[in-house]
Amino acid sequence: MSEPMRIRAVQVKDLIEVKLMIRHPMESGLRKDENGKKIPAHFIETLEVKCKNKLVFDAYLGMAISENPFLQFSFKDGAKGDVLEVTWKDNRGDTRTDKAAIS
Repeated sequence: MSEPMRIRAVQVKDLIEVKLMIRHPMESGLRKDENGKKIPAHFIETLEVKCKNKLVFDAYLGMAISENPFLQFSFKDGAKGDVLEVTWKDNRGDTRTDKAAIS
């Protein structure tokens, strides 16, 4: 099982600023190991962030994103204490969901 994401969400005036780091190898499938054998592809395909069951951010990632990706975005219509739910799904069918409260 994958490690938890680091999620930080802070209210700044009328915006919620979100920073998140996802722990994932993000292998492209193009690299080779020390024996010259290709390392199988393993990368996040979709990412969704919800606040109060409303989608506030989504992304389609791919093999060109670095290991342990860091994303930053902001949105309106959130408040201190609301809970963000962040879910990703990778090309192997693995998923992870983590939650964090807005401070």
